[in-house]
Amino acid sequence: MSIKNVRLEVMQFLEKKIDSFMEEFLIPVEKIWQPSDLLPSSENENFLEEVKELRAIAKDLPYDFWVSLVGDTITEEALPTYESWLMEVEGVDNEGRNGWSKWVRHWTGEENRHGDVLNKYLYLSGRVNMREVEMTTHHLINDGFDIGTGKDPYKNFVYTSFQELATYISHNRVAQIARQFGDKKLFKMCNLIAGDEMRHHLAYSEFINQIFKVDPSEMMLAFEHMMKRKITMPAHFLRESGEKISTLFEEFSNSAQRIGVYTSNDYVEILEKLIVKWEIDKINGLNDQAEKARDYIMKLPTRLKRVSERLVVPENPYSFKWIEAGAM
Repeated sequence: MSIKNVRLEVMQFLEKKIDSFMEEFLIPVEKIWQPSDLLPSSENENFLEEVKELRAIAKDLPYDFWVSLVGDTITEEALPTYESWLMEVEGVDNEGRNGWSKWVRHWTGEENRHGDVLNKYLYLSGRVNMREVEMTTHHLINDGFDIGTGKDPYKNFVYTSFQELATYISHNRVAQIARQFGDKKLFKMCNLIAGDEMRHHLAYSEFINQIFKVDPSEMMLAFEHMMKRKITMPAHFLRESGEKISTLFEEFSNSAQRIGVYTSNDYVEILEKLIVKWEIDKINGLNDQAEKARDYIMKLPTRLKRVSERLVVPENPYSFKWIEAGAM
């Protein structure tokens, strides 16, 4: 049987558990928070006063913080790209609306709230050039991205396991910084988003855990493939208006590193957590190729730590079109 057919069989096997996965890792629409719960209500007579208060508090937040928040917002708002990519994964039947397509749609529904609430906050804050932000989002959706997974569910689930944990870290750190500067609304907002991202991480990492039980060698090889290629975050493809080839991600990454929202060491720690979560050192029944893959994966964190230690982050921030000139 071909590798593709085996993967399809595994996805069909896991699909039988999809309802239990959804019950464990997703929250019904009527129970989960919505953006309007966290923002000034335009129906309220005190709306303008609440907006003035939000803007006054926002003035104290530092430049690199705004860069990180805007970048997070843009990558959240590129959701149409992520949904269409997941709908193409082997075993996800969008036309037939099977269990996996149901998962993707419900996951998308939860994720959609993130960009929605953050966009509204940015708009009300008065600290960013919303048209530039919107154009970058537009470019990101238009451009699409190649993250090296193809339609392979094993590789895709490695990616989502890693990426969801990375977004948890980023949103959680933004929340903590917002709290330090007295922005309680933004703290709550980002803290709730981080909670969603953690649940989603737990879901996708459980899918991988289940696959290791039934197809350990191919799952190990898929993990190795993704780590050799490196996990390419959606933010890698950011570009501002007027740019065709962009180095914007490097500047965005520098801002996130300087303020401690997401660092190269976080990348290493995520890999270490996945190795522990999936008990990579204890998996049995691997073929020779997969054993070599495991050896590579187990040694990788040490190698990446050495690279991380040599990283030098520029002190002076890049001037993003997203942020008003006076914010630097």
